[in-house]
Amino acid sequence: MGTDDAAFLARADELARIVYDEVAGFDGSISAEHGLGQSKNKTIVRYKSPVELTLMHGVKELLDPAGLMNPGKVLPSR
Repeated sequence: MGTDDAAFLARADELARIVYDEVAGFDGSISAEHGLGQSKNKTIVRYKSPVELTLMHGVKELLDPAGLMNPGKVLPSR
């Protein structure tokens, strides 16, 4: 059976949300061993607590105080 790539891509965010909600329901992680990456940097706001996001931003600021390393690629803007 063939697939319609455009139709699939049009619903990719919906599919991801369904999968991520299920994963979160089992206390799983949407990031796994490869980290969050650019494609999930806004999605994590739904799945990480404000404390976790603050800590993540704090680590980023400690390691990259000038904000030169991949700005906006891994963490959502504050």
